[in-house]
Amino acid sequence: MTSFVINTLYRNCGVTTLNQEQNAGTRPVININLLGQFELRVGEVSIDDNINRSRKLWNLLAYIIVHRDRAVPQQELIELLWPEDESLKPGNALKTLLYRIRLLLEPLEQACDDELILSQRGSYSWNRRIPCVIDADVFEALCHRAEDSKKSAQQRIDLYLQAIELYRGDFLPKQSMEIWTVPFCTHYHELYLHAVKTLCQLLFEEGRHEEIVDISRTAIEVDALDETLHCQLIRALIHQGKDAAALNHYEIATDKLYRYLGVRPSEELRTLYLEIMKTQKALEMDLGIIQEELREAEAVPGAFVCEYGFFKEAYRLEARRAARYGMSVFIGLITVVNPSGEVPPLELLNPTMDQLLGIIKASLRKGDAVARYSGAQYVLMLPALTFEDGRVVIERIVSNFYRRYKKQFLKVHYKLQQLMLDP
Repeated sequence: MTSFVINTLYRNCGVTTLNQEQNAGTRPVININLLGQFELRVGEVSIDDNINRSRKLWNLLAYIIVHRDRAVPQQELIELLWPEDESLKPGNALKTLLYRIRLLLEPLEQACDDELILSQRGSYSWNRRIPCVIDADVFEALCHRAEDSKKSAQQRIDLYLQAIELYRGDFLPKQSMEIWTVPFCTHYHELYLHAVKTLCQLLFEEGRHEEIVDISRTAIEVDALDETLHCQLIRALIHQGKDAAALNHYEIATDKLYRYLGVRPSEELRTLYLEIMKTQKALEMDLGIIQEELREAEAVPGAFVCEYGFFKEAYRLEARRAARYGMSVFIGLITVVNPSGEVPPLELLNPTMDQLLGIIKASLRKGDAVARYSGAQYVLMLPALTFEDGRVVIERIVSNFYRRYKKQFLKVHYKLQQLMLDP
């Protein structure tokens, strides 16, 4: 984004930098980006953290800029950079590092005709005489202005759109392992997610579903594990009549939740799945065409693998059928745990769950159904069996799994019970 656009946004926010008013029109402005990357720019002169320099150098420069409202004591910087290192003289090391930073900043200082980092009485500070525009400040100011419920919906939408355009990624991503950056990263990340979700709600009320899709997809690249973002995207696709795309993204979202968090999709996400499934189609009078649509694309051997939302509907159907014809239907639950009986780490659990599903599919009949119930569990529906038959079936699955994967140290437990019929 150009400095002109940033400055315009900044003025629109009604916020001024320290001494900016006194220097307006007399001194160049430093544009500093902290979101998505670390960059300093004065006119056409810029430096960023893609330049091959030490991590400590960029860490120190970022710390001084972020704490630009005060002079930072030398000892605070030493504890930041060398908290437990007694093998060097930290005071000399700090002076050397600051000298290297000043060399790095020299082109910018020439453009500003002033020093950017000042030293005085055993402390260091950012030169507040030089006006600067910082993207994180502009972003936050826009978000706060957009929160004003007295503004019209369109005004709020415009402000949120300007804000999320500034959020090109998390706060100082290359310094994300530094403890001091964590509160800032969390703050701006949560502010961004709140802005996106509120913006999408405003757009939904205006019926602007296409924009919601674009905004949600971008936000999911920032936080792929926020379930609300996935729900917003799927809901917008449904309202656009793009059921296939909605279903495809539902499968992507649930897979991510299982694999990276080990959790079941929320009721809201599952409800959207059912909404996709219940979408009415145009009238079709040719029963042959309908029958062709219902037929499986190919003869798939083994159990029917389905999403848990569909499994629940199939469960209700089987319960009615069993009550009417006096059939027995059994529900099985297979759980993967570590030797101490706890849920394994996801990096071990995910490949094991894939292996187990292959064994389950091959070991069950076509009329049986299986769905993932949680990150470490599969639920099975076994119709037209006795309890003993059902127990034999599940024990065969467990036996086949251990025989196939002999080096597998994770444990597989199971439970089996008869489907409860409504009176």
